[in-house]
Amino acid sequence: MATVRTRFAPSPTGDLHIGGARTALFNWLLARHHGGAFILRIEDTDVARSTQESIQVILNAMRWLGLDWDEGPFYQTQRIALYQEMAELLMSKGKAYRCYCPPDELDAKREAAMKAGLKPKYDRTCLRRKAFPQDRPFAIRFFSPDEGKTVVEDLIQGRVEFDNSELDDLIILRSDGLPTYNFSVVVDDVTMAITHVIRGNDHLNNTPRQIQIYQALGYPLPKFGHVPMILGPDKKKLSKRHGAQSVMEYQKMGYLSQAVVNYLVRLGWSYGDQEEFTLKELIEKFTLEAVGKAAAAINPGKLDWLNSQYIKRMEPDELVKKVLPFMEAKGYSIGDFDLLRKVVLSLRERVKTLVEMAELSAFYFSDEIVYEEASAQKFLREESLPIFKEMVESLSKEAILKREGSHLLIQRLAESHQAPLVKVAQPLRVALTGRAVSPPIDEVMEILGKEKVIKRLQKAVQYIGKK
Repeated sequence: MATVRTRFAPSPTGDLHIGGARTALFNWLLARHHGGAFILRIEDTDVARSTQESIQVILNAMRWLGLDWDEGPFYQTQRIALYQEMAELLMSKGKAYRCYCPPDELDAKREAAMKAGLKPKYDRTCLRRKAFPQDRPFAIRFFSPDEGKTVVEDLIQGRVEFDNSELDDLIILRSDGLPTYNFSVVVDDVTMAITHVIRGNDHLNNTPRQIQIYQALGYPLPKFGHVPMILGPDKKKLSKRHGAQSVMEYQKMGYLSQAVVNYLVRLGWSYGDQEEFTLKELIEKFTLEAVGKAAAAINPGKLDWLNSQYIKRMEPDELVKKVLPFMEAKGYSIGDFDLLRKVVLSLRERVKTLVEMAELSAFYFSDEIVYEEASAQKFLREESLPIFKEMVESLSKEAILKREGSHLLIQRLAESHQAPLVKVAQPLRVALTGRAVSPPIDEVMEILGKEKVIKRLQKAVQYIGKK
């Protein structure tokens, strides 16, 4: 295959949503798989809605996902003269013409056509004009063929045909000199030598119009591939009620970028039964032939599972760096990074997200433990007092609290009270963590350290005494 050049061209009118992120990933992987180039282009000609803030959000999301670009970002607002030049070229070839019809007149024609049950196509009033208004603003329309078909040989959807009689003379340059989408995208792809245009299938109906513009300009067509849309778990159109849609929302929810990449690529692409992929594996194995035609539905449970797998396998020091901002957002005072590392190792087998890890680690960093009401009622009872007091006495004799020593102390207490191990461990767990579920209690005791354990057991004794 010749050098592959793909592009991602978001419109900066909001966050980078997961559909756009998946499209970016497919383009990036295709370029990387073939050793080609990935170009980033910002389609910011919607001046009223495009903001610098939204542009920065897109760039941040791309960097977070690890989608480095080889060229760009290019901004359409810096290329206006090029679009105008290309529009003039089409007019010189008889492939475009000026349209002086004011908006209210066009609206009236459209409304009349719809009332008559006709397709609201432009009636080519200005194509037939003999005299041209001197002071009236004008747009430029593309002269679309009336007969025959325009064929899209789609790499994903297959062969799709469009009757040219259904396509009207679209505006390619507005009266303010700004290009419309279907024109600017062709000019950009031509001048950037794009070989593959991979995008959502909501753009499929735009493709015949763009093909006609390519042909009118005399340029070869790129290869087109239209990716099915992403649906909600209920197989309906994805909306806010289905949860996170923005890539950066996933970051805020505590998902790792590697897991999100893996998850998004698997929405529509498959490689046998394999679910987990390293980035290297994705680059090696990705092909458009393996992208399905059917729409894929999000599966939050699958993302949770994937994220938990990445958390478990991440290098401890790297995981500490990832979770630290979430810990700080909770207001924890992290003065001892050795302690934080122990906490992370203690929790990483038990959590699905970094947010969950931060929440579950609260008892390690809090000065005051808040007991879960139900757990306190069940386990912080008078019969636990001897256990707590004996544990405090035994710990006072220990120089350093280690996991093995903690486990041995719990066993001895169980034996001396002729009680199952759980009858000792669960009251201890609630006294030390405030909850009935935590990492192994001997591990918790080692991480907390002797002084904190004694202090919390003494507090539990006082709590029971006040009941």
